Parts: sequence; structure tokens; C-alpha cells
Amino acid sequence: MNEHTLDSPADGNSDGAFRAGFVAIVGRPNVGKSTLLNRLIGQKISIVSSKAQTTRHRVTGILTEADAQFVFVDTPGFQTHHRNALNRSMNRTVSQVLADVDLVFFVIEAGRFTDDDRKVLSVIPETSKVILVINKVDQLKDKARLLPFIDQVRQAREFIEIVPLSAEKGRNVDTLVKAATPLLPVATPMFEEDEITDRSERFLASEFLREKLFRLLGDELPYGIAVEIEKFEVEGNLRRIHAAVIVDKPGHKAMVIGKGGEKLKRISSEARVELEKLFDGKVFLEVWVKIKSGWADDERALKSLGYD
Repeated sequence: MNEHTLDSPADGNSDGAFRAGFVAIVGRPNVGKSTLLNRLIGQKISIVSSKAQTTRHRVTGILTEADAQFVFVDTPGFQTHHRNALNRSMNRTVSQVLADVDLVFFVIEAGRFTDDDRKVLSVIPETSKVILVINKVDQLKDKARLLPFIDQVRQAREFIEIVPLSAEKGRNVDTLVKAATPLLPVATPMFEEDEITDRSERFLASEFLREKLFRLLGDELPYGIAVEIEKFEVEGNLRRIHAAVIVDKPGHKAMVIGKGGEKLKRISSEARVELEKLFDGKVFLEVWVKIKSGWADDERALKSLGYD
């Protein structure tokens, strides 16, 4: 087992063979998995929020280096309290991903190793190769705590590598890539060099709109909220997107729309700006709000919204 401090060099790929494989990024909610994925591939494809349960779907990001191709799978944060069908769906996604990857990045926060972290760790198969990723080291006030903290966490499992980093600041992320490269199987690339995700533009549009709902509604945001893309049309360099925000109750609808429609207008406008950057073209985005009571505990409704 290798331990990479913030200043130690990574091993890298020394045998000269090209490697390619699937890497799951797992951890409890809010440890920075989506931020890490976006930093690894150098572009935002997974939505980021301070709220738990932001990532609900399996998001795939692709990083192609000179000697390796990583296909990263950013999973939902594993839910330790199975409250409804949505949570059960999210946990199924995590378990399915873990059964079918070459390597696991187990992400925790520097200085914090909770019972929920242990529960997530227990879901990772014993046969998996696991790198412990200690995120948010920039937020650790007393840096002398880091080594004793690493000693504490390594009692829980044998990790093949330990890499402390800051996904938000980008510090030591290249060390993680170099440390992970020799752990991938020797293989040819699965995707073209310039591809960064296998998710459709339609899916990315729903995710970016959902992120704006999380960010702009703040503490008012009801968890019973989803986005459904009802129409997605491409006309040359223009994309016409018609989206419905699904809420659970009439009171939630008023919350999303806001006084005089101002809240929904701002959500739509900010999502459109980000989508134009992502798609490198003009976007016409029309958004409205629909009530579907109990959708988060309705297996059929979840399937229609794209949940596994």
C-alpha cells in the first residue's frame, strides 16, 4: 500500500503499456464526489451542490491521458436511511456500479470519518481495488491532524493507495491520476480522445437545470423535486429544450415559480447560460412546473424520469 502526501510524487505507469478501465467514485453524500469528477475531466458534467442527494443518477466522465483512459462513474451518495423508492433506486445504482468496475475511489472528508462512511465502505466488495481519497484537505485547519487521521481510517480496510487532495482547489488531483494509472488493466481505449462523457445532451440539460433549482432555492428546496425534459430539438447550432420541473405538492410549485415568476425566470436564465457554454451554441430553454404527488416513492414515476 502506498501513501501519497500532498508533496510526494506518484508512481505513474512504468511499463509503457496503455491502460483503460472503469473507476467508481463512491462515498457518503456531500464528500465532494461530483467536484472531484469535474476536476478530473477538466469540465463540468456532474452537478455540484452543498445539499445531500444532488447526484441521483450514474454520471460517466472520461479522461484520456497519453498512457491511460479512465472511465469515471460518479455515483449517488449512498443513502444509509432507506426512506423511499428514490433512495432505494440510488442505492441500487451504487451497488450495480461497484460490481462492475476495475477500481474504486472511496472519498471521505479530511478529519471526518463517520458511521455513514463506514457503511459505504462496507458496501464495496472485498475483492475490489480501493484507493482512499481524502478530500477537502484545504479545509483542515490543523494539518498535523492528517497523518493520525490516515492511521485511524486505514484500520477500517486495506487500501491499495491513500491520496489526500483538494478537489475544489485542484491540489494533488494529478497525483491521484498517476497513482491510479498502473492499477487499470492493460487495454485499448473505449472512447475517442476528445469525448468527456457518454451521457446524452438531453440528460445533461436536465441535470444542469436541476442544479440551478438546488442552488437558487436554497433551504426552501423540497427534496421531492425532479426535472423531465419533454422536448429536445437540435436545429444547426441551436438547441430548443422544453423542460418540466416536477414537484410533490401545490405549495412547492409556488415556491419554485416565486413572486411574479421571478424565481423560475432566474433559474431558467442561469441554466441556459451554462448550457450554452457546455454545448458551445445557442439554447432556447422553456421551463414550467408540474405537480406529481408522491413521485419519489412511485417506482413507475421514477422509471419515467430515468431512474433505474
